[in-house]
Amino acid sequence: MSGQKLSRTKRTNKKRVNKSNNKHSRLTKGLQIGGIIIGVLVIITSIICFYWAATAPKVTNAQLTGTSQSSILDSKDNVIWTSGSEKREIAQQDEYPKVLKDAVVAIEDRRFYKHGGVDIRRIFGAAMANFTGSSLGLQGGSTLTQQLVKQTAFSSAITDQTLKRKVQEAWIAMRIEKQYSKAQILTLYMNKVYMGSGAYGMKTAANFYYNKDMKDLTIPQVALIAGLPQSPSGYDPYSNPSGAKYRRNQVLDAMVEYGSITKEEANQYKTTPIDDGLVNDHTEQNSEAETAKIDDSYITSVLAQVKAAKYNIHQDGLTIKTNLDSDVQNKAYDVVNSSTNNKYGISYPDDEVQAAVTITDPQSGNVIAQIGGRNQDTLQGLNLATSTQRSGGSTVKPLIDYAPAIENFNWPTYRALDDSSSFKYSGTNLSAGDAGMTNSQPYSKSTGQPYVSMRNALTRSLNVPALHTLEGQSPISATEHDEYVGHAKASDFLKKLGMTPKLSGSSAIGFNVSTEQEAAAFSAFANGGIYYKPSYVKTITTQDGTVKSMDSKGQRAMKDSTAFMMNDMLQSVITATGTWSLGFNQYKTDAYVQGAKSGTVAYPADSDYPSSAAQDLWFTGFTKSAAISVWTGYNEPMSVSKPLDGLTGPTAHLPNEIYNTLMQYVMTNDDLDGSDWKKPSSVRKVTKNGQTEYEVAGADFNDPFSNRLPRIASNNSSSSTTTIANSSTIYSSIRSASNQTPNANTNATTPSSTTTRGSNQGGGNNSGGGNATQTPKSN
Repeated sequence: MSGQKLSRTKRTNKKRVNKSNNKHSRLTKGLQIGGIIIGVLVIITSIICFYWAATAPKVTNAQLTGTSQSSILDSKDNVIWTSGSEKREIAQQDEYPKVLKDAVVAIEDRRFYKHGGVDIRRIFGAAMANFTGSSLGLQGGSTLTQQLVKQTAFSSAITDQTLKRKVQEAWIAMRIEKQYSKAQILTLYMNKVYMGSGAYGMKTAANFYYNKDMKDLTIPQVALIAGLPQSPSGYDPYSNPSGAKYRRNQVLDAMVEYGSITKEEANQYKTTPIDDGLVNDHTEQNSEAETAKIDDSYITSVLAQVKAAKYNIHQDGLTIKTNLDSDVQNKAYDVVNSSTNNKYGISYPDDEVQAAVTITDPQSGNVIAQIGGRNQDTLQGLNLATSTQRSGGSTVKPLIDYAPAIENFNWPTYRALDDSSSFKYSGTNLSAGDAGMTNSQPYSKSTGQPYVSMRNALTRSLNVPALHTLEGQSPISATEHDEYVGHAKASDFLKKLGMTPKLSGSSAIGFNVSTEQEAAAFSAFANGGIYYKPSYVKTITTQDGTVKSMDSKGQRAMKDSTAFMMNDMLQSVITATGTWSLGFNQYKTDAYVQGAKSGTVAYPADSDYPSSAAQDLWFTGFTKSAAISVWTGYNEPMSVSKPLDGLTGPTAHLPNEIYNTLMQYVMTNDDLDGSDWKKPSSVRKVTKNGQTEYEVAGADFNDPFSNRLPRIASNNSSSSTTTIANSSTIYSSIRSASNQTPNANTNATTPSSTTTRGSNQGGGNNSGGGNATQTPKSN
């Protein structure tokens, strides 16, 4: 029988058994391999976690008992600001009433007395509560001990909330549980926690909010105090009473669950008004920090940058080193806040006129000084230096018109532009006339020359060439004028310079901008075309010693040829004399080379203000080492009372006088480079029309009108005495702001014989230009 073949049934059964055995063998091997992999991962994870734990920051008793206040330092490590205005009151264990302790434990960590610093059950419970939406304020998985560690050794920034930090936080919490009693840990937490409005610790908060000792607090007041640490600003009873009431009631419900009060008592306490017992007068206490007025605006910008980086200035115990040059800041503050009769000779018309200044380093984007207002009493209020509620007038022409034209079309500095006396806004019947006027008579084909070079147009701040450059209209020879920037290209260019304004038909001669934005944008002309986002903070050091660099990373915004050619034309604003000049040549110095642009925004044509008055004046300029942007005007320009009549006469020189005073001071630093710029290989130097000009090397460009340019002997010629009068009209929704020579005392007219108003004032005896723009909203 043994030698006989197996029957078909037996052979089939044997195959099935063998197949089953093979599957079982493969499954066993798979499980073994999987087990090995899991085991290896567990070992690796354990090693990593042990390493993280071993390298966790050491937490001392001094750190546990100290506050989580943050400090701001200037560039030389001098402390200029510390968070928290309240004198912190440290409470002993027996000072905290039992009901307050119970309230804190009930809402923050109900199993506080049962865990060893880390509560696994709480972590899973918190996850489930988040999933179901049922919470009683217990969504967070951190115990009170972990929260104490977090406030002592780590920051709250989202970028710092890593697995490594969570492991270290848990490890330190377990160590603290072995070193301190529960009563001590709870006291440390209640003394350290930030309570809003500059107050640290619950004893301080009881005094701040209710002017009471903790033992005298009512149950509803206890509940409010206990609930504040989760979100001091979100549950602020002054600024958000509804949020504060919601959180207080959450605490009351948690106290019911904990057994501190009954449900009936909680319901009764919930009827208590949220402002019951609140101290109303915090005039002195609400001063957020020990802030000197001198640094106030700069600190406001620092706090904004720190907040944008997701750090909590009040809870993270940060050391923030800034780029502030305190010497320059002090000088800027003194210059801007000088009286009407001051040692600088600056013509402030009154104490109400405002000014804003931003000073940056073009090579890094570092903001070295900033003044956000003049004669301001409110700390950390509106920072006019970063506000974008006022039009920049003609200071935007280099940014929106000419630089994009060079960048996209390789226009040379001598490119001929249409300066005829007519421009019609797209989609309207509204016309704007401008320069191209001699003795108040408009140029035409029969009487004069309607073309100017791009350098001429920028230096004299002519409006119509700027409008044609952006919008593409050229009524004189529309068929030939086929190159213009357009809003799409302009927007793309401005975006690379950190600006995203909403463009309109008049944007070519003015859109809303800030001194911070202009200083940063003009810096790109000074450094070869690199845009650096303005940065106030150099480094942020967290409580565990981690240092985070906040240096701005430069991005190329334009070709170096564009930057150099714009730079050179802006230098002409300072060096030009005679008919080319707006009078800024008085600021020319052998100490350093600079480029600049002025801007004027006039009052609406239908206002009661004289045609010579301006509601906004700007001046932005740069050297290799500093860019300074200055705005002057009134907070409510339409409310300026006569006989001031806005900014006119001597006061029309305010921004350029402030600029010149500050640039002279900044450039006295021997370490700063004030030399001229070297021409890059991408640019070719040429002589055109008796002028030194520049063009993009090897580039083709369209210049159909170059043979029609009037010949001018020299950019710096002062032999001509011709006065250039300019005018512009913008009506209806566009609103009006136009310019004429301040000493001419004449009203020029547009081709439609409409009287215009406004003026562009420069320093010295010669002036002209056309810094016309729409009227902006007031600050």
